[in-house]
Amino acid sequence: MSAEPRINDRIRVPEVRLVGPSGEQVGIVPLAKALELAQEYDLDLVEVAANARPPVCKLMDYGKFKYESAMKAREARKNQAHTVIKEMKLRPKIDPHDYDTKKGHVVRFLKQGDKVKITIMFRGREQSRPELGYRLLQRLAEDVQDLGFVESNPKQDGRNMIMVLGPHKKKTEAMAEARQAQEARKASAKANPGRSQNPADAEVEAEASAEEPAEA
Repeated sequence: MSAEPRINDRIRVPEVRLVGPSGEQVGIVPLAKALELAQEYDLDLVEVAANARPPVCKLMDYGKFKYESAMKAREARKNQAHTVIKEMKLRPKIDPHDYDTKKGHVVRFLKQGDKVKITIMFRGREQSRPELGYRLLQRLAEDVQDLGFVESNPKQDGRNMIMVLGPHKKKTEAMAEARQAQEARKASAKANPGRSQNPADAEVEAEASAEEPAEA
């Protein structure tokens, strides 16, 4: 963690290159003059470039500056992208209804900006028919190609066959869209208090909230 800058009477140099409260260049002035100006403006003299010759100092409200910096860091942590790898398991002879259900989950994961590891599980004689798993993975990749791409091609892993799909949408974009949708739903709920929430919307909202990084 970087040390805090020197401020006011902790600055020990004969002169400084002074920057005004609005970012204007005041020029090189004696330290005493810079401290005098800080008192006149009711601001702090903050050393912002200690290694410069002479050091660069700025007139600012240091307490406000620290608070705003902390808020920006907090917001950056909140919006930080945490790529998650979800997993979906299928059987090579999956029935159409189950396939549609599993595909729906994959679609949702990709929309959330997450990667998806698809595992085809072979059992018994199915192990002698790897082409069944390969065709199923190809079919799934084609069905969701608008949302994701094949990041890792199908490969045999013991009794299983694995493929990884990556989202076209970045995690940060997906999180931002999820928050916007959540705010829109809240606004709609306020405007229509008697209307119940769609269960699917509630599920997506819960997942979006759960995936936001915890505050330090």
